[in-house]
Amino acid sequence: MNWGPVNSDPSVHDSGAGRAARPWWQVARRRFSLIGFALCALLLVWLGLQVLIAALLRMQGVNTGAMPTWLQLIAGNGPLYALAMPIAVLLMRAVPRIPTRKFPLGVGRFFILLIICMPIMYLGSLIGSMLSAALSGGTADNPIQELATNADPLTVLVFMVLVAPVFEEWVFRKELIDRLRRYGEVPAMLVSAAAFGLFHLNLFQFFYAFGLGLVFAYVYLRTSRLCYTILLHMIINFNGGFLAPRILSLLDAKTLQALESGSLQESEQLLAQAAPGLLVVGVYGLAILALIIVGIVLLITMRRRVVWYRTPEELPRGTRLRIVAGNPGVVCYVVLCLAVMAVTMGVIGLRG
Repeated sequence: MNWGPVNSDPSVHDSGAGRAARPWWQVARRRFSLIGFALCALLLVWLGLQVLIAALLRMQGVNTGAMPTWLQLIAGNGPLYALAMPIAVLLMRAVPRIPTRKFPLGVGRFFILLIICMPIMYLGSLIGSMLSAALSGGTADNPIQELATNADPLTVLVFMVLVAPVFEEWVFRKELIDRLRRYGEVPAMLVSAAAFGLFHLNLFQFFYAFGLGLVFAYVYLRTSRLCYTILLHMIINFNGGFLAPRILSLLDAKTLQALESGSLQESEQLLAQAAPGLLVVGVYGLAILALIIVGIVLLITMRRRVVWYRTPEELPRGTRLRIVAGNPGVVCYVVLCLAVMAVTMGVIGLRG
């Protein structure tokens, strides 16, 4: 998808003054490490404040499990948006950003990208669910599914569809890519997508978040406009977190059990009563299946239209892995995220 070079104007890049005494690869490695430590700070501040708030509420005799979902989200994610993410961005300022020209994204190309996201989302979700079940012995719970199913519609719309995409795209697309794109578009895209996937702290979401993160990062690299990735993110979250659970809720537990067991003859009356809901679910399922198929075809046919532009400080091949991933900050972020994943899935047990 050739939308013009983002970094074609040499005037938008810094000259590297003041760094002559230090080898280029040390500067690059240090900057990737600073980004990794900033992401570690994001997680530590967020999780630490979650624990502190929960402890304070228990000291006051508040049963956090009985609180409304919207209040639980404010207590749990409020520190993330109000403190953890801004602190991480402040720390990232040690890595200078480079201004880039902005390019428009047409409506047609936007919807092509949206359709391409569909197979990535559902295939990634399937892989994450299967791997989580295998590693946890089937005991791991999908936190996003529980939230989407149990929360009231307004809470889902506010937190999942409106708030989360804005903050997540700000940090994982704009801040990361603006500061790392000087070292190559592919390394910047991979770091953005991997950091975004790990940030979800569970395998259920990691694979599709990583895949979608690649698409979102490429869109931002080609346009330098955050509004497009925010809108894509919002639509994806609306479908997966709001629309799909409410369509499936049209079928009650007995109907779903009858469908899963295949005992249709024994449940003809039950299925007849659920016919309107079955029709809506069937139409929705067929529409999603069609979009997945079309998305796969688009992925295959349009892969040759993906364009990468060389940046002034492009990392040479053979050095990228060592510089991008082989530094203390990025290693610490990966290890911290994997440790939290292991604990939440029960792979590492924490017993008092």
